[in-house]
Amino acid sequence: MTELYNRAAEDIGNIVALEHVNVRVPDQGPATVFYVSGLGLTRDPYMMTSTDNMWVNVGRSQFHLPTGAPQMLRGRVGLVLPDREGLLARLARVRPMLEGTHFTFRETNEFVEATCPWGNVVRCHVPADRAPGTMQLGMAYVEFDVPPGAAAGIAAFYREVFGALATEEAGVARVGVGQGQEFVFRETARRIPDYDGHHVQIYIAHFSRPHRELSVRGLVTQESSRWQYRFQRIVEPVSGAVLFEIEHEVRSLTHPLYARPLVNRNPDQIQRAYVPGRDFYVPDWPHSQPS
Repeated sequence: MTELYNRAAEDIGNIVALEHVNVRVPDQGPATVFYVSGLGLTRDPYMMTSTDNMWVNVGRSQFHLPTGAPQMLRGRVGLVLPDREGLLARLARVRPMLEGTHFTFRETNEFVEATCPWGNVVRCHVPADRAPGTMQLGMAYVEFDVPPGAAAGIAAFYREVFGALATEEAGVARVGVGQGQEFVFRETARRIPDYDGHHVQIYIAHFSRPHRELSVRGLVTQESSRWQYRFQRIVEPVSGAVLFEIEHEVRSLTHPLYARPLVNRNPDQIQRAYVPGRDFYVPDWPHSQPS
């Protein structure tokens, strides 16, 4: 029988979704200006609606922004947003409101890079910059700066402990963490700041095996609930040497929040040019394929 499709191209691995990145911010006002007014994302209308935390929707993923001493992701977050010109216009509009902070933005051929008021970097791609036929609005990757020589061991860790799709080439480890989503661990000779407690959250299909593998290595840091546990250290699978630290909030597919529908607005809607029926942005995910 003739093979019509490359079935392996549709494999995801055991990690099925990157749900959120959590960093503390000291002031919800500038955070709203940057993430909602500037980037054009959507504050979740149902959860964390007070001034002590804010959940910000981007497709099927989120930023979690609890109030507190600012935390710095040791790398950058990559988003897919549908309209580069609209993004640049919004960022220009909020610049006066964020004067005196770390806020800045720049445009390259590949992405628009925006820095939040406290220094976290977000790279925004249009859909054509990612693999065609997948994400139109969402969190495509989190890229971490890691020490020289760490990438191969990091890829092996995710393969052996999590059953993830993970590769390493030329000092860059890539780990599949969902449809069109990945963790990228890029080796650098630059000084890497000390870890300050920020975290990422993933959903996994086979929940118990990674827990066993982490437990054997003494890596589980929190037994959160029946649906969730946490770990922080990424280690070389054979020697146990610590390669990098980033807390992972690991959830099962039976977690009550799994696949919770997220509201995404159309940031082009404004009062002076309002179009009825276009308040919502519905990501085209996944794209339909020809039969």
